[in-house]
Amino acid sequence: MLFSHIIIGARDLDRLAGFYDALLAPLGLERAAPEPDGGPDGVCWHPPGRAWPQLWVQYPYNGLPATWGNGMQVSLAAPSPEAVDAAWRAALQHRGTNKGAPGLRPHYGPDYYGAYVRDPEGNKLCIVHTAQWATGQ
Repeated sequence: MLFSHIIIGARDLDRLAGFYDALLAPLGLERAAPEPDGGPDGVCWHPPGRAWPQLWVQYPYNGLPATWGNGMQVSLAAPSPEAVDAAWRAALQHRGTNKGAPGLRPHYGPDYYGAYVRDPEGNKLCIVHTAQWATGQ
């Protein structure tokens, strides 16, 4: 596992929670009930039956408004090309912005199938499937 958790800052937590509920369902992630830790309000998703890795959407700890990072992208693994398609469609139906329709991107790998969106607050996301992950190659 490459990471433990990713946190994406939110200005409108309810709006982003609905967006990520729709986007992450086709990828097999489920929303978890966050345990209060003294930090700002947030929403968490993880693989079923596992506590980690986690993806969080929450208000920034410093209390300032969240902003998207220029050059920052969160890439989400999909179990199949069909899941890429479904997640991309869900993102667009929930106020996401298309930044690259689903399709093969052979310049990244022979079976790299991905799509790109921005969430309603401007964070850039990639949804990708490749069989190479199964072998770690």
